[in-house]
Parts: sequence; C-alpha cells; structure tokens
Amino acid sequence: MSQNTAGSTSSTSYSNAQNSSSTGGGNSENQVLTRGRLQDLVREVDPNEQLDEEVEELLLQIADDFIESTVNASCQLAKHRQATALDVTDVQMHLERQWNMWIPGFGTDELRPYKRAPVTEAHKQRMALIRKQMKKF
Repeated sequence: MSQNTAGSTSSTSYSNAQNSSSTGGGNSENQVLTRGRLQDLVREVDPNEQLDEEVEELLLQIADDFIESTVNASCQLAKHRQATALDVTDVQMHLERQWNMWIPGFGTDELRPYKRAPVTEAHKQRMALIRKQMKKF
C-alpha cells in the first residue's frame, strides 16, 4: 500500500488488490507470512517449540486465506462506497465487524466499535410465533 501525502490514510487501487491475490500455489514470493517469519513468531512465544512441517504448512495456508478474504471483503466495501481506492478504514471495518478485531494505531478512531443488539426473549417469542404461522400455509 502506498502512503498518502495528506496524512494517515493508506490507499491502493482495489482492482489491483483483487487481481494480485494469491492463487494458492504456495509461492513464497506472494506470501505475506513466510516460513522463516512463522518460525521467528513461534520462537518469540516459546524458544523451545518446534513445529512439524505439516503444521507450518497449515498455519501458512490459514494466514494466506485470512489475508485474501480480508482484502477481498475490504475491496467490496470500497466498491460499495463507490471509491476507486482501498482505504485503511475499509480494512478496519471488515476486521472489526467480521472478526471483532481492532488494530490500534491504524487509521482513525472515527469507526466506533459495532455491537449487535442482544436478541430479547420477546423477540424470540415473536419470531417463533411467525414461524409457526408460516408453517400452517
């Protein structure tokens, strides 16, 4: 992503981001998280821990899938707001709403944490009654 000269917003063309997503071929040039970096992260948590090769492959694949889905969903948000560039707020919104993740220090605090209203017992009863009525027809 390129840094915008106006301030803290990072943006890139979302069509380029969609086109450059990995194809799942395992090419280490396209991977954001490499084997070496994964091993470094594991050593930070526990210096004595060693991961099996299959576990490393699985973790790398999960990371690639997560990044790809995040980029795609963020691009859809940018497209929805009719923008030609992917903004950090698009990524923030996706991570907050889908994964309940808030990355401090990126973007602005104008995005408020989104919490769904808890479903009340009265609402559950109304929905059950509606479903029951719908089954009769």
